Amino acid sequence: MFEMIYKFLYLFVTKENKMKNILLLAIIGLSLSSNAQIKKKIIHKKEIVSEKKVVVYQVFTRLFGNKNTTNKPWGTIQENGVGKFNDFTDKALSEIKNLGVNYIWYTGVPHHALVNDYTKFGISDDDPEVVKGRAGSPYAVKDYYNVNPDLAVNPATRLQEFEALIARTHKNGLKVIIDIVPNHIARKYEGKTNPKGVRDFGADDNVNVEYTRDNNFYYITNQSFQVPTSDNYKPLNGEKNSLIDGKFYENPAKWTGNGSRLAKPDSNDWYETVKVNYGIKPDGTKDFPLLPTGFEKKSIAEHYAFWKDKYVPNSWKKFLDIALYWTSKGVDGFRYDMAEMVPYEFWSYMNSAIKTKNPNSFLMAEVYNPAEYRNYIYLGKMDYLYDKVATYDYLKDIIQGKKSPDGLTDIQKNMIDIEHHMLHFLDNHDEQRLASPEFAGTPEKGKPLMVYSATIGTSPTMIYFGQEVGEAGNENAGFGTHSRTSIFDYIGVPKHQRWMNDGKFDGGQLSDGEKNLRNFYKRLLNFTKNSTALMGKFNEIQNVNRNNTAGYDAGLYSYVRYSNSEKLVIITNFSWVTTSNFNLKIPSDVITNLKLKDGNYLLEDQLFGSKNSLKVENGVGTIPIKILPSESFILKIEN
Repeated sequence: MFEMIYKFLYLFVTKENKMKNILLLAIIGLSLSSNAQIKKKIIHKKEIVSEKKVVVYQVFTRLFGNKNTTNKPWGTIQENGVGKFNDFTDKALSEIKNLGVNYIWYTGVPHHALVNDYTKFGISDDDPEVVKGRAGSPYAVKDYYNVNPDLAVNPATRLQEFEALIARTHKNGLKVIIDIVPNHIARKYEGKTNPKGVRDFGADDNVNVEYTRDNNFYYITNQSFQVPTSDNYKPLNGEKNSLIDGKFYENPAKWTGNGSRLAKPDSNDWYETVKVNYGIKPDGTKDFPLLPTGFEKKSIAEHYAFWKDKYVPNSWKKFLDIALYWTSKGVDGFRYDMAEMVPYEFWSYMNSAIKTKNPNSFLMAEVYNPAEYRNYIYLGKMDYLYDKVATYDYLKDIIQGKKSPDGLTDIQKNMIDIEHHMLHFLDNHDEQRLASPEFAGTPEKGKPLMVYSATIGTSPTMIYFGQEVGEAGNENAGFGTHSRTSIFDYIGVPKHQRWMNDGKFDGGQLSDGEKNLRNFYKRLLNFTKNSTALMGKFNEIQNVNRNNTAGYDAGLYSYVRYSNSEKLVIITNFSWVTTSNFNLKIPSDVITNLKLKDGNYLLEDQLFGSKNSLKVENGVGTIPIKILPSESFILKIEN
């Protein structure tokens, strides 16, 4: 029953409003009892291949290099400007690398539906009635074997320009991630540049039935698609356009990307997309081979071997071909949009093949149902999932005064077996900007959240371009909403543009506060990616200090991270008003784990270089602390 309710609710989660629904979905998801794989407590921990933490820098490719500051709501590409692949110069890439980054996630690269005339390049126009915004959603992909023509200086050679960017990125010591959107594609998908032998999605479908396993889509038989209508939204904000006529030809109509089975989807549905069929019947049952019991403990090679002689749905093959196509071009990894809307058996098939081709591929996925995390990690062979429902949501509640930091300890304990796979972030294209009034309120109030997010676990850290200079997403771009940098329209990103400094990428227009903030991020990220302790063990010291330390105020949180070669005591002050003075206690069991004897030890803060001391007496440690509002210390114990 819970599983049926969960699936029903999922149909009504819109891409723009999905975060409002995640908590409800997570609660219901945690109650699922029908999945035998979930019932098992997986206690083994996947081997950590990397010896150092990884940092991912997400850029919205269309916006990164845009120098135009007009920022007209619903502005055209000519009015508001657009960034290009070529804007990622050697200087830009080297500065990103020096920030402390390993991977760049180039968001919005695959060719997606948009409102612009590229017909002279053999690209058909898209109907604004099935495009969100003017620049279009990057998650309504129109051609998986080519790239967004907006991003090229010469749209005719857009693929070659992106290939040059891949090479330039690698030359500067960085690796490349792009999106794959497996659950849905644009309503008007047209593979104009398919490799030889590749058939378009739906080209071989039997459109006279709602479902058959090898159809790429689900069909609403005997009904034509109808454009959604709304009193609150008009395509292009009511601007006249020859294609805006209340019609879009699609007969028979297809299911919409979020699962709506209406020929006329709601305006809040993902109406610009159609749902891909992975062999899940309309009643929710699976129409493909299932992984045998115990496969959560099997290796990549064993997963790959399992699928070699199995007949799988046609959509599986199409997406694997797409992934291997981009892998062959030098792409180092993928970010999978809404991966939990696709069965984990497919991910076993897909990811084991990618890893067989490139064992070092970086595979991260958007999954929000905690009850499914272990399935997608151990059975789906994902490297990393978003730590959204637990860490991100809780940190947001802390900084908004809704919760105490004490609950962070339970989050770590509950995910101890998978913590390495739970990627931490505070800002991305879906979320409200960290510095926005709707989240932390100021960049400074976001700093303790960033220290915690980057140091609490062995998992990767991700930041979103502009976060490091305090971008707040205040612009009204049109279709996009305030507090998020729009992914649907042409717009500038003001603080990022000041760092970009007309293409010099030297921060020449930043204020002193913005420069200081970027330097903070640079010190933090570079420390984390070179720290052995952060790939080592975790001990909480929060409870003993909360209960026994005078002056240990409500906004404080502390813990210890250590390896054989490095020992860290980390304390952060989530309060933006309270300065705290106290003697931090390191209990005897932690002192034992750190292998410290009685005596005095020098401490050096790895963020700003201040010195302190640890005194160990009778096997218990104390550190005198004065910590300002929104301040953090990463105290390294010098042996």
